[in-house]
Amino acid sequence: MRCALSIAGSDPIGGAGIQADIKAISSLGVHPHTVITAITSQNTVSVSSIMPVPCDVILSQLDSVLSDSDVRSVKTGMLYSPEIAAAVTERLSGISVPLVVDPVLTAGVGGSLSVKELVSSIKHELMPMCDLITPNRFEAEAIAGIEIENEDDAMRACELMGKDGNSVYLKGGHMGSSNVVDILYHGAEFKRFEYPRLDRAGHGGGCTLSAYITANLAKDTDMVNSILISRELIQRSIASMYSVGKGDRLVDPTVNTGRKDHDNDVRKGMDTAVDAILRSIPVSWVPNIGMNIAYARQGAKDAGDVAAVEGKITVSHDRPVRNGGIVYGAAEHISYMILAAMRYDDDMRAGMNIRYDNDLLDVMEEVGLTLTFLDRKRYPNARLGDLTSMAIGSLGSMPDAIYDLGNERKGPMIRMLGKDLGDLKKKIEEII
Repeated sequence: MRCALSIAGSDPIGGAGIQADIKAISSLGVHPHTVITAITSQNTVSVSSIMPVPCDVILSQLDSVLSDSDVRSVKTGMLYSPEIAAAVTERLSGISVPLVVDPVLTAGVGGSLSVKELVSSIKHELMPMCDLITPNRFEAEAIAGIEIENEDDAMRACELMGKDGNSVYLKGGHMGSSNVVDILYHGAEFKRFEYPRLDRAGHGGGCTLSAYITANLAKDTDMVNSILISRELIQRSIASMYSVGKGDRLVDPTVNTGRKDHDNDVRKGMDTAVDAILRSIPVSWVPNIGMNIAYARQGAKDAGDVAAVEGKITVSHDRPVRNGGIVYGAAEHISYMILAAMRYDDDMRAGMNIRYDNDLLDVMEEVGLTLTFLDRKRYPNARLGDLTSMAIGSLGSMPDAIYDLGNERKGPMIRMLGKDLGDLKKKIEEII
């Protein structure tokens, strides 16, 4: 079983810290390991005391886990002191797995969860070796050393925090905008994510989000899709908050568990359907860059809601073969096409890409399939989802396939759409 490690403090009310991480990681089908750095006395109202765990005990916990388990990803939460941060950094430097740093400085209910020297340790020790840091506005101001009043400030702070090559996900919950605007700095590029602001405050949101990301990374999901999936989950977790005390409500890290059994059923069904499609299609249909077949959840909102073949479909021994299992978030480009189609018809939830061939397009038209053209050369920088929307809009109805002639960066391609994988297979059989 995939395992992820959380290094954080204990929250006795069960809404944040280690307790939230255990629930969030488990909800995604990953086993949580834990190393406790501090024992706090806090509830939904305030923090009353903190007892840091001695560094030798922290290292003993780390050694126990790392010597026995194949840990696939690690997150740090509350570290409290520079001594603890230094000890954790030294031990983690010996392993090569994704590291997510949630730079916890204060509690959501108010009160410090760190000594002031911790910021320097995070900047100079943890950040140079981490893959992602997930600060809120106030944490970003402390680490970057600038005030953040607007999105330009937020992007500048991301550049400062990402100067060592790590990615930065700056959460926008504490900004004054009408919607929540998060900024991702990844690969020296910015991505902007906007979500409705929920009119409520919650306990444990930051811990839960970073734990979701860590769990997705443990499943070998790439960084961007791990964040996309996790951000959608935390939105639902915040919307599902509940009360256990007199103060802040707790976010619900287990909001995904009801979906887990359903998703397992979907993946099993897709295994069978994808294999049936691969037995039907000619090898010549598989593009040089690989093929994928994808299916979206009902009401899908982002690429994390679309299941596809991990590692794509390629040709081996003159037949199409899968290079992995069925994973949510495994096919970003085809996901954008399906999501765009669902905005016009929410039942249009399946898609696949095949090699461009003029003769094949002629056969599609002969058997009565509806085709439309996607002009990538005219809009070289547009996303596939936007181009798909334009192609569907110009046709005025839902096509069976969308084709394009590529551009300087992308080769030509045919992409088929269907209501489900059975519908796709039926269309394939008509063509063949």
